[in-house]
Amino acid sequence: MRFLKYVGAKFVATAAICGLSASPAFADHVYVTNEKDDTVSVIDVKTLEVIKTIPVGERPRGIILSKDKKHVYICASDSDTVQVMELATGKILHELPSGQDPEQFVLHPTKDLLFIANEDDAITTVVDVKKRTVVAQIDVGIEPEGMAVSPDGKWAITTSETTNFVHWINTETFVLEHNSLVDQRPRHAEFTHDGKQLWVSAEIGGTVTVFNVEDQSEVAKISFEIAGMSKDRIQPVGIRFAKDGSKAFVALGPSNRVAVIDTKTFKVIKYMLVGRRVWHIGITDDGKLGFSTNGISGDVSVLDLESLKVLKTIKVGRYPWGAAVVPSP
Repeated sequence: MRFLKYVGAKFVATAAICGLSASPAFADHVYVTNEKDDTVSVIDVKTLEVIKTIPVGERPRGIILSKDKKHVYICASDSDTVQVMELATGKILHELPSGQDPEQFVLHPTKDLLFIANEDDAITTVVDVKKRTVVAQIDVGIEPEGMAVSPDGKWAITTSETTNFVHWINTETFVLEHNSLVDQRPRHAEFTHDGKQLWVSAEIGGTVTVFNVEDQSEVAKISFEIAGMSKDRIQPVGIRFAKDGSKAFVALGPSNRVAVIDTKTFKVIKYMLVGRRVWHIGITDDGKLGFSTNGISGDVSVLDLESLKVLKTIKVGRYPWGAAVVPSP
């Protein structure tokens, strides 16, 4: 009987008689927010199993890793707060002021600033994570959700779902300097690794718009087509880039697919079938595995990002939403 085992960031076939060496003592973990259970599921990347479930605030959605890799920040949306969880213990150490209904957030690359989209307040809140104080609140469009910050730290981006805008915020002055119109209901924004482009998904519009960061001009608009599926079920949300930047992985909501896009041609290479209502994707530091959160089916799909195949489905809590990959110590 053959099994798949995760060893050194690769899956290899093993058997009881093979006598292969043991797996590494440490492995990455994936922290997944379950918005209807008020929990976070922790997946061991070595075994691809849930090893613990941790209670958190109400309706957890966005989740990101701290710079020191010792904590995760969690948007507890219905608790109107951002929680700080210590990874070593799984305990909530404290909460940060966030404004109402925080949904997504992003850390500045060099400063101790957290930029938070407050969906109910139509503002972006800026919090100093060390001082635990609000530094600024910036008026944006109606129902802000997506947040991104450029690799050079110059721009913070907020997307507003109802007004269909991408808001470009100067991180030095906290002034909203530019608005870019996109298709209906923008949900997520992601800068390319080199910081030259910004990709924004429009859920109801069914597109991803690519911007040139230097002058905020539109570079491309990507549409999707799946044989036998109506357009209204193809709803782009989360976006992540391959480690080498050659591909983009886009979660397509109720189409139950992750689209793989060539970042040079902006063409879809493949659609990967995952669980029901895929929201977001986390990627391991080595760039070899992806983990898609599938809300309605209550599971996570494990994606081999080299072969572009789905390896496994892992059951988590109800309505998994966000995923943060924590590298091994």
